[in-house]
Amino acid sequence: MKILGIAAPFGHDSSAALIIDGKVVAAVEEERFTRIKHAEGQYPINAVKFCLKQAHLEPQDIDYIAYPWSFKALRDKRTQYFFRTIFTRTSRAYKKFFRNKKELRGQVNFIEHTLESCDFDVRKIKIQWIEHHIAHVASSFYFSGFKDAAVLSIDAGGEITSTLLGCAKDRDIFKIKEIIAPDSLGMFYSTMTDYLGFRREDGEYKVMGMAPYGDAAKVNFDKIIWWDKKKVIYKCNDSYVWVKRNKRFRVDKVYSRKMVEQFGLQREGDDLSEPYIHIAAITQRKLEDISLRLIDIYLKDIFRNHGNLCFAGGCALNVALNRVLLEQPYIKNLWVQPASHDAGTSLGAAVYVAAQLGEYIHPMKHVYLGPEFNNKEIEEEIRRFKFPFTYENNICDVVADLLFRGEIIGWFQGRMEWGPRALGNRSILGNPTMKGTADKINALIKFREKWRPFCPSILKAFAYEILNSDHPAPFMTISFRVNPEWRDRIPEVVHVDGTCRPQVVEKEINPKFYKVIENYYHKTGVPVVINTSLNRRGEPIVCTPKDALVMFEGSGLEYLAMGDFLIRKR
Repeated sequence: MKILGIAAPFGHDSSAALIIDGKVVAAVEEERFTRIKHAEGQYPINAVKFCLKQAHLEPQDIDYIAYPWSFKALRDKRTQYFFRTIFTRTSRAYKKFFRNKKELRGQVNFIEHTLESCDFDVRKIKIQWIEHHIAHVASSFYFSGFKDAAVLSIDAGGEITSTLLGCAKDRDIFKIKEIIAPDSLGMFYSTMTDYLGFRREDGEYKVMGMAPYGDAAKVNFDKIIWWDKKKVIYKCNDSYVWVKRNKRFRVDKVYSRKMVEQFGLQREGDDLSEPYIHIAAITQRKLEDISLRLIDIYLKDIFRNHGNLCFAGGCALNVALNRVLLEQPYIKNLWVQPASHDAGTSLGAAVYVAAQLGEYIHPMKHVYLGPEFNNKEIEEEIRRFKFPFTYENNICDVVADLLFRGEIIGWFQGRMEWGPRALGNRSILGNPTMKGTADKINALIKFREKWRPFCPSILKAFAYEILNSDHPAPFMTISFRVNPEWRDRIPEVVHVDGTCRPQVVEKEINPKFYKVIENYYHKTGVPVVINTSLNRRGEPIVCTPKDALVMFEGSGLEYLAMGDFLIRKR
């Protein structure tokens, strides 16, 4: 079967993914084409067209469209939402209960506009509506290769649900517990992201990165988010978390005047300061503690047979949380969907339909699922920009030598990555042993906060020695505590708390990127390079050679390796 998933139903992170006979053929986010981060308010038209082109298909060849939103789920949970919000969000409660067909019309319009713009006949296409959080957990479980697992999805909210805990076996997913928004860990974390001066639904990873600089014990959040022993769930205070408009400090923010009265004005600027670092720390602590409590109460017994956990939803991109989960003695294997945010639900919806149709789902070994460009296409674009360049017979060794000398290089190869992490095809590479390299990348190339950490890409043979763990880590979805013996050897990829977010690189998965690191290792004895995404602050990861050259031209990068060409500024 040919199943096309499209997303997202909530006005951001639109994407498309194509599965043919249980195998992912293409998956890409719309933002990579439009160059608007998170593609807010945009339809996944370019993404759909790419998927069809990659598979050499026409619209009429598609058997099913899968969409990660369910009117039935909205109707089934509306009563719970109504009684939870009737006194604190009265108008929203009535809209969800009495006017939900308007929401359905909006979703239908989104699907029809997307498909018609891609020349589909919407009268003939079969559409499968998949519950949002089911799409999230499907995107993780079915690609994990596990036969049995506990499943977890945490984000701001789906139709109404914000958290889903369950289990999965073979093709079946079973719900154990659902928590209804606005009691939402995702909304809580995004509210604090907003208050800490970052862009909500985008800068949450910055809060995570800031948290180790602070002391969670210096701030009390027990009135903002807490554990309800009677109902055995967590609760959010509607006077603080994603508040309604008449309680907001500013109309464009989701935190309240009450929060400002208690903690002061929103953080501004790029520096670290008090009390904001402590607020980041308690925000992260609350996410971790509540997540662990949920798992301990609702999922712990499931782990006795296998120890497998599959995790998705926006909060699954929190690599520090994922490290804490993996440190629990009853969790042996953690598989996190690389595109755990809402963009990943296009893939989740599609794979759920494939699984229900009885198809064998191929485990996800890599995420190189986007566009690629050959040397001819690359050279034509370079000549338009008129940068000096050379063709290199061994681009991997040339780049390794530049890294050895302390240079920073843009690296553009093969198919673009699916998800928010650069994994060696759209990357900026640097020397992890040379102090000041991270500062230089932050200041002159990425134009971002100087305290932000960078990730290491590590040869698989050395992963256990450096990370003290042999757990798979191919997608930068889990952080690990770096072996103390290595912290001083690779200081530019170790965060202030002694952790890193690694990509363990295998030769069979990405031979060209592996060769760069291997060559660098032969020159230095260090099997690690800095790897960060090829983009500037506030921009999506580059997609095309033109995107890469525009970024190169507007940044402090001196070298860019695209295909077999080395491009210089001097």
